[in-house]
Amino acid sequence: MESMVKKLRWNLGSGPSRKRKKKDIQKERWFLANGRIFLKELIADCDGKSIPILSFSSDQILQATNNFDSSCLVSREALYKWYRGIIKDKSYMIKKFIEDRVIERGVGEAYNEIVLSARMSNHSNFLRLFGCCFEFSFPVFVFEDAEYGALNWQGHIMVNGEGSILPWSVRLKIGKEIANDVTYLHMAFPKIIIHRDINPTTIFLDKNWTAKLSNFSLSVTLPEGKSRIEIEGDQGTFGFGISLLNVLTGKPSYSCTGPDESYECITDYAKYLYENGKLDEVIDLIMIEEGITSTQRLQVEACVVLALSCCKGRDEDKPKMIQVAKELKRIERIEQSLDVTSGFLKPEMLEDGSSMVKWTKKFGIKIEIMVILSFCITGFLIALLFG
Repeated sequence: MESMVKKLRWNLGSGPSRKRKKKDIQKERWFLANGRIFLKELIADCDGKSIPILSFSSDQILQATNNFDSSCLVSREALYKWYRGIIKDKSYMIKKFIEDRVIERGVGEAYNEIVLSARMSNHSNFLRLFGCCFEFSFPVFVFEDAEYGALNWQGHIMVNGEGSILPWSVRLKIGKEIANDVTYLHMAFPKIIIHRDINPTTIFLDKNWTAKLSNFSLSVTLPEGKSRIEIEGDQGTFGFGISLLNVLTGKPSYSCTGPDESYECITDYAKYLYENGKLDEVIDLIMIEEGITSTQRLQVEACVVLALSCCKGRDEDKPKMIQVAKELKRIERIEQSLDVTSGFLKPEMLEDGSSMVKWTKKFGIKIEIMVILSFCITGFLIALLFG
């Protein structure tokens, strides 16, 4: 922040007597105009707390992205583009808004993005904002580099332009970490933050497969004391449920089905399989081809049931995000919690009377059958070897 203040003072102190190029004057005007709006929004948001942000020059940004060349392009969405570039020997993700499209919707969204991203910079599961550049007609943002980039709409990562599958352990980890993120937004501050744009393309993965939530441009901060607001779009839980289904199934939110080229919503698809006892068919086919254990299959089915509960129509019917986060932790512990002698969940998992009890009633029989079959197979193999 100190570097930004110094730069503002330098620009304000440059009088008309200085001979400057027209291009430099325009950059200074942009810097002052953008910086004025940003500082106003940041001061209102930070409430006296220090939020360190670096100031990058337009020369640094242009050199890092080769003048925003397509060779440095990582991904493109409706309102912005992501580039990867190196500044002072360090790799960054550089976010450039598509100016004409942002102006159509309102420039406040971009400043909303930088203010809230700055506030979340110390949380390990949000894409960290390092700084910004005000020397363009519209601010350019510099974030940490997430080596695997953003997920695509099917919940896969892109490698050499093609979707690459994620193992089940990583998919479950993504769901758990993003659930924790949304819970944090809903509970960590006096004023609740509603993200409103949770989808696979706003979820990045770093080299350790850690999920990083990004894009606060559509977010809404509720008045203190309010728990919800009448707004169009996602309130948080619904968007998370859809994204979890994307990651589980490997399908986009809407898929073209049938000869009439009609579109089917992923919630309708998953709900149909659930109501007809075919939950095992919801699993990403690519994941099945790679191999999935019986326990992992049960975890997937439990996650689908949880995701569908997040997508219910009425807010009062949806679980709170803190309940969702806790449930995903329980689902993650299913494998460790199976009693090897009985095949049922251990008693300590059921002490709190949670929804895991309901889950056990629904799927416990499958666990029991799985254990019985394993004993039968083991006995058969012993008979072959020693009989």
